Amino acid sequence: MDIHELSDRAEIADLITRYTRHLDQQQWTELGALFTTDAHIDYGVFGGSIGNVEETLRFLAEAMPTFTKTQHMLGLPAIDLDGDRATAATPCHNPMVMGHGKESQVMVCSLWYHHEFTRTPAGWRIASLREERNFMHMLPGDMPGDA
Repeated sequence: MDIHELSDRAEIADLITRYTRHLDQQQWTELGALFTTDAHIDYGVFGGSIGNVEETLRFLAEAMPTFTKTQHMLGLPAIDLDGDRATAATPCHNPMVMGHGKESQVMVCSLWYHHEFTRTPAGWRIASLREERNFMHMLPGDMPGDA
């Protein structure tokens, strides 16, 4: 690998991490800036929206406040570069807390993110995102303490 390929891989890995960080922090403006203007996002496998960036941000702004806390924990992405285009498959384990204190429960989603990226004058951006479901499970019983 040459220095340019290493740099591209690092920038793409950082973009994937920023995507999940903005999700967990519910930072919708910052999240939207990670995509190309014509990006397609498919959250359909978990019953979510399928559409463009604007539709996706609207869906997330309505759906995500259901959860008290979320944490998208990523595995290492498998990145394939092809000039100014790239793809990545990234495993994600995502516990999501619903409720507060002893009444809270944790839903765990396990998935793969499938990204397509495009190099833009502002750097790499997400051109397409699709989730692949591994499993989803609601942990039984109450979660002690505050969430």
